[in-house]
Amino acid sequence: MTEAWSPSDRELERRALRRSLRLRAIVVATATTVLVLGGLLVLLVSSPGWPTVRATFFSWSDAKASFPDIRDNFWKNVKMFLIAEPAILVLGLGLALSRQSRSPWLVPLRIVAVGFTDLLRGVPTLLLVYLLVFGMPALRLDGVPNSIFFWATIALILSYSAYVAEVFRSGIESIHPSQVSSAAALGLSRGQAMRFVVVPQAVRRVVPPLLNDFISLQKDTALVSSVSLFDALFTARDYANYNFNYTPYVVVAAFFVVLTIPLARFTDWLQRRYMERERAGAR
Repeated sequence: MTEAWSPSDRELERRALRRSLRLRAIVVATATTVLVLGGLLVLLVSSPGWPTVRATFFSWSDAKASFPDIRDNFWKNVKMFLIAEPAILVLGLGLALSRQSRSPWLVPLRIVAVGFTDLLRGVPTLLLVYLLVFGMPALRLDGVPNSIFFWATIALILSYSAYVAEVFRSGIESIHPSQVSSAAALGLSRGQAMRFVVVPQAVRRVVPPLLNDFISLQKDTALVSSVSLFDALFTARDYANYNFNYTPYVVVAAFFVVLTIPLARFTDWLQRRYMERERAGAR
């Protein structure tokens, strides 16, 4: 019967040293963070204009007064995000696959995909919102909605699809050509190889950058306030114009921060998980 393994004295010393170094790093990091942030806070509250800034941007009474309307209208931003996100994924992947097509019959589709991507990435999202919200209803087409919400959402979908298409395309092109060759050797057509072999691997690789794009999308839903859609930002601006106080803008910012920070941390977690899998596979 073999004896149970136990670390040697030398190993115990190394572990103790690593613990002490880790503890020291934590203490130093905490102390420097407290000193820097504390110094900035003292500098802020001791500045001559701080009382005016506090009354204008951090008024508790104005925050409480504006909070219910901002909360209710923030749902429009969330709803726009939830509608746009799946549409962007589908359209972006379709554009990326169109650009990867090699069939001569699909050359017109590939040209359209390239033109769409280049054009929409060149037009600022805010300008695209203006063009669609004010331009499409002016055409007076039968059966076409005139809703600001509808066309603002379409503008976000078109703008972000161009960027997401490039993210998907980079993921597809990162897959080694041997994967397609192996699929062809098994009797799969190019379309089947893309569907069953290349795209699933590419999607896994681009999930973190896609989530970063969707964090930006959530924030850019505030652009619709510029076309008088009564969302959270427009509500804050309306309150500020009537009460000459900018605290509602801080309240809106807090809503977006609370929504985007969990997405950012989830993105970081996915990125670390992917890197760990890549390292494990390389071994």
